[in-house]
Amino acid sequence: MALIVQKYGGSSVADAESIKRVAKRIVDARRAGHDVVVAVSAMGDTTDNLLDLAAQVAPIPAPRELDMLLSSGERISMALLAMAIHSMGFEARSFSGMQAGMVTDATYGAARIVDVTPTRLRGALDDGAIVIVAGFQGFNRDTQDITTLGRGGSDTTAVALAAGLNADVCEIYSDVDGIFTADPRVVPNARKLTTVTAEEMLELAANGAKVLYIRAVEFARRHGVMIHARSSFSSGPGTYVLGPGMSAPEQQEGEEMEEPIVTGIATDLSQAKITVIGVPDVPGKAAEIFKIVAKSGANVDMIVQNVSAAGTGRTDISFTLPKTDAATAMRALASEQPEVGFESLVHDDQIGKLSVVGAGMRTHSGVSATLFEALSTANVNIEMISTSEIRISVVVRGDELAEAARMVHTAYGLDGDTEAVVYAGTGR
Repeated sequence: MALIVQKYGGSSVADAESIKRVAKRIVDARRAGHDVVVAVSAMGDTTDNLLDLAAQVAPIPAPRELDMLLSSGERISMALLAMAIHSMGFEARSFSGMQAGMVTDATYGAARIVDVTPTRLRGALDDGAIVIVAGFQGFNRDTQDITTLGRGGSDTTAVALAAGLNADVCEIYSDVDGIFTADPRVVPNARKLTTVTAEEMLELAANGAKVLYIRAVEFARRHGVMIHARSSFSSGPGTYVLGPGMSAPEQQEGEEMEEPIVTGIATDLSQAKITVIGVPDVPGKAAEIFKIVAKSGANVDMIVQNVSAAGTGRTDISFTLPKTDAATAMRALASEQPEVGFESLVHDDQIGKLSVVGAGMRTHSGVSATLFEALSTANVNIEMISTSEIRISVVVRGDELAEAARMVHTAYGLDGDTEAVVYAGTGR
């Protein structure tokens, strides 16, 4: 008997039939003797529809009221799921984020969890009930207001509940059978992984892999939570995300598993590139530029500075950031152009980022050579390069990203024998 936390995404509870299918899976776990706590997302495109509705009512919705609105989507899902479980003859109790004790800071729209006090959940479990919690939301103790956690918040809710309840495992359900060597929608013959380290998963999630959100993986690693990524549309074994000292239940005790050189490929089309042209090549100018960008609220990813031109004493600095932040950063830089002294700005939103991730990179040579050779064979030009201990990322043209990913995936021997299935078409 174990305490299991399960999370179901929007594609898994998209309609009444999907909710009944999820309810059966939850009841099956309960019949097996396990205590079950479930975090659930809003149905299908509910959150996007609510955002569209808010925009029609007010061009700039009040952040507090927007969180009140968006949190309703998960409450609908939790109540319907509890009803479905009741109809199968099992006791189920639904709880909002506040009732579940999800305490956050006061940042509307992107709150961070600061504490979990699941007193009511423990009481319901002691009474033999299945617990259903609205994901993506919490409350702030000082303001007593509802807050939402931002995109992927239900993943984070589930992991936080698993940590707070000391659960045996946190099962994250989506419309794919686990974590693959690449996005199956981009690389159809991507291969499902049995296990992946939390360190590798953090890099994959940070660089475009959407099956798990980075905040949830980070929280799990920090608090020692084992994640099991599975599909709600099949009964496959899924993929375990293992932190330090963890081993998958199927792994034999003492069995040593050698780290693969490359675990997976991540792709990202959500970034833009800004180039600051003609920057005086003197100490402090880069600091000035990135202070301006930071004040605009933009999150910078990759940075490249060219060699100074001998004749002019000026250089170019390029950096990538989310497309949604680019316009604000451009305006902020343009307003400070006379003070900084650069010549011009160029904005490019037609880029794509490809990242190769693997813990085995630490001890194997030739990883970068294989990447560059594969891109050369595909006739893909590299615009920027960034590396970490277990990752190499390159920026290429956006319309070349998918083909580049397929070529690189094959070059590292990651291809599977069959095409992967994305049951609801979202990869989430």
